Amino acid sequence: MPLERAGDPSVFGEDVRAAAAEIVARYPEGQSRSALLPMLHLVQSDQGYVSPDGIAFCADFLGLTKAQVAAVVTFYTMYKRKPTGEYLVSVCTNTLCGLMGGDEIYQTLSETLGVGMNETTADGQVTLEHAECLAACDYAPVVTVNYEFFDNQSVESAGELVSQLRAGERPDPTRGAPLCSFREISRQIAGFVDDRPESLDAEATGTPTRIGVELAVERRHSAPSFAVPRQPAEQLTLGED
Repeated sequence: MPLERAGDPSVFGEDVRAAAAEIVARYPEGQSRSALLPMLHLVQSDQGYVSPDGIAFCADFLGLTKAQVAAVVTFYTMYKRKPTGEYLVSVCTNTLCGLMGGDEIYQTLSETLGVGMNETTADGQVTLEHAECLAACDYAPVVTVNYEFFDNQSVESAGELVSQLRAGERPDPTRGAPLCSFREISRQIAGFVDDRPESLDAEATGTPTRIGVELAVERRHSAPSFAVPRQPAEQLTLGED
């Protein structure tokens, strides 16, 4: 990840530093580098993306090099490397969703919004991306807005969804918590609870998922265990793995 400037960790205020300390405190002493992933979400929640400042802050706070932090940022697509809009609209284009309309949805939204992959509309409202899998095949094709699900989408419904977002509305997801901003969801992913009452009471699963579970129980289906029993030491012989 080329850095256009060195980055200045001092741009982050005491609130971010206090939150960073809280994140580090979740991990055993001497293992602070394990806090890097939520720390990156934290700086993303403050600036709307992981900037050179954010990379420098995480490196400084965790005792890492900026190269080590940048390597993680460039590996995971959930960390954005340029300013992201109020709403991150992700269209699943993996095999099932793509065949059922995801490819057409993405292409139409791209043309309508005038943006491509990881680009943001001029009004700063919507950043568009296609996702390889959103783990919701039973609701295909799916679109997420700031990682909240809008299931069984069509070109028309996805277009209406984006129009509502750009008009300042926040339509209710099919399931899951009510919409919030990209910065707010980044803070939640960093491990800070969304304490809105409507979020705490939100339904997380839908009918197709419940039907699948009920059928599995009814038919006594079970998944095999991959646990390998350990042999007593006295039964091990040379040459065995």
